[in-house]
Amino acid sequence: MDDRTLNDLLRRFGLSDKEIDTYLSLLAHGEAKASTIADAAGVSKRYVYSVSESLAERGFVEVNDHVVPTTIRANPPDEVINRLRADVDAIRPALEERFSRVERQTEQFEVIKSRVTVTKRIRSLLADAVDEVTLSITAGHLPEIRDSLVEAVDRGVLVLLIVSDAGTAEDIEGELDGVASVVRTWSEAMPTLLTVDAAAGVVVPPELLRRSNTDRQAIHFSQEQLAPVIAGSFLGNYWPAASEVATADPAPLPAEYGNFRQTVLQATLRLRAGETPHVTVGGRWTDDDEPVEVSGRVVESKQGMVEPTTNEFPVENSLVVETDEGETVTVGGQGAFVEDVEADLVRIEADESGPDETDAGNVAGDE
Repeated sequence: MDDRTLNDLLRRFGLSDKEIDTYLSLLAHGEAKASTIADAAGVSKRYVYSVSESLAERGFVEVNDHVVPTTIRANPPDEVINRLRADVDAIRPALEERFSRVERQTEQFEVIKSRVTVTKRIRSLLADAVDEVTLSITAGHLPEIRDSLVEAVDRGVLVLLIVSDAGTAEDIEGELDGVASVVRTWSEAMPTLLTVDAAAGVVVPPELLRRSNTDRQAIHFSQEQLAPVIAGSFLGNYWPAASEVATADPAPLPAEYGNFRQTVLQATLRLRAGETPHVTVGGRWTDDDEPVEVSGRVVESKQGMVEPTTNEFPVENSLVVETDEGETVTVGGQGAFVEDVEADLVRIEADESGPDETDAGNVAGDE
């Protein structure tokens, strides 16, 4: 080990640079007078006495003041190491007791100043999507992320897409195949808003994507409290103003979903195809928080994802289920309180009395 590395390690045990020089000189001499060590370490004799007392308290040296002149002896390294190890072991229980085991917080906000970085962040977030994506993107920039959207849809992710700053559906018709579960267009320019799995996303002002010399900046966030707010604004303010131009075919059955918006969309598409999907819902009663499993036929959905909308407020998504026992139960998603049941997991199957559905497609197309 070189001197620099040795000095760095000794500093970790609280020794100052002069204490290290004094101690290493003592090690080289074994035992010596203060004046000898002072000359070797380049410090005063008085300082050697002071440092030696400090080193002796920590077990590094032993001061023999019963002789004249006083001598200072370095303790064997094994003794020093064993004492340091014993000190470390002694403090371990107290440190463990005080240590709070929490997950390391990821960076919650990042300021983005370039279009290239915005595109990279969007692609990265889409690649990580598991359950749900809400996205508004300009027609001009849709081709840059189109492949990432198609891959997300192919993985079974619910993708609700607004293509903004678009002329007519025909202008972007070739870009819409397979890019989303539902696509809407809006002729006006709007911010690029992305949320992924209600946990992360980006907010980009229109100017940043339109001009290279703007001082406007985008925000990339990773915060579970913020993402639902952005998604709520997207669905409540922008989604109703846009026009529906494409909807994916229902996914093949049976299918199981933890994302309730996806459940409602799939059930709605089945209902509008003249089918009566059968669901098994695992969740809890909203009035007493007791666990429950509900099984029955979906007879109605309330939603605003596809036309015609049937919800009473923008973010309402619920199912009306006629149970196998003949009762009518309303089912909502996470945080439901108006409905009878808050669903955690829903399995959708073809109704036994209906046709056997095995090969429904999952590619977006114009309605």
